[in-house]
Amino acid sequence: MNPEDVDLSVPYGPLTLPNPLTTAAGCAGYGRELARFVPLEELGAVTTRTVMLRPRAGGATPRLAETPSGILNALGLPGAGIDSFVRDELPWLTERGARVVVSIAGERLEEFAEVAARLNGLPGVIGIELNISCPNSADRGLLFGRNPATTYDVVRAVRRAADAALPVQAKLSPDVASITEIAAACVQAGADGLAMINTTLGTTIDLDSLRPALAAGSGGLSGPAIRPIAVRCVYEVHAAMLAGRIPPVPITGMGGLRTGRDALEFALAGASTVAVGTALFNDPTAPPRILDELRGELAARGFAAFTDVVGLAHRTDTPAGRTS
Repeated sequence: MNPEDVDLSVPYGPLTLPNPLTTAAGCAGYGRELARFVPLEELGAVTTRTVMLRPRAGGATPRLAETPSGILNALGLPGAGIDSFVRDELPWLTERGARVVVSIAGERLEEFAEVAARLNGLPGVIGIELNISCPNSADRGLLFGRNPATTYDVVRAVRRAADAALPVQAKLSPDVASITEIAAACVQAGADGLAMINTTLGTTIDLDSLRPALAAGSGGLSGPAIRPIAVRCVYEVHAAMLAGRIPPVPITGMGGLRTGRDALEFALAGASTVAVGTALFNDPTAPPRILDELRGELAARGFAAFTDVVGLAHRTDTPAGRTS
């Protein structure tokens, strides 16, 4: 099969995206830096840096540290706040034809809901991604997404505040006892989709200062090191959906994705869209390359469409198929 004949289009809520590739929240800012290298309209969607109710400076420096197979960050969700985003960033994105998924967060349920409501009816916004891996100031600073009950509450609050036609997906942390329980809570609360995974906690020590390299001590690890963890999480949650333990919703797979082969692996595990993140820091031209490689990988295996391979690793009638 000719790779150019492979159909990469995918459904997303009421829309059809030209391809399954988006950016991971925080890794392309609000799109301005990436637009110097990649036409934003060529991506399936652009997921923004996390937007909060008020401007936020972020964590103390140093807040980035390289590791042999990824990056540790303790950025602390810096950003200009929802007012600035709506006034300055969103119009710029829509002028360039970007389909925008807005990552949002809050310190309280009410803040999540208020930010979500502010996005209703805005041109260019095709979805909301909930960053539930942030501290809940009303619950002793515990992360919203670590507990099924608080996860349910925040997803429910946003789903009620957001326009019914606007898809809401929750981004899950791997640092939980059972990711399927968290996923189930999200879907029960009304999430239209799931994004997995967010970074996983790690620490590295600076051998010159003899202290942690990050001012916060620990941070979120992203990059190639976490891809097997991410694929496992996608596979487990999709298996739970197939088994009827979780109502089926689309999954966006992310975590160390660098190549078309990586994108195919996420799709086989059950992801219907994928996101590139840390790879953009050393190769901002990665998105079109990944899409070209994905077409080639699908064509080489005789698949005419990306949607044909979603969840295929779970089937027992394929050479590599296994039961869940």
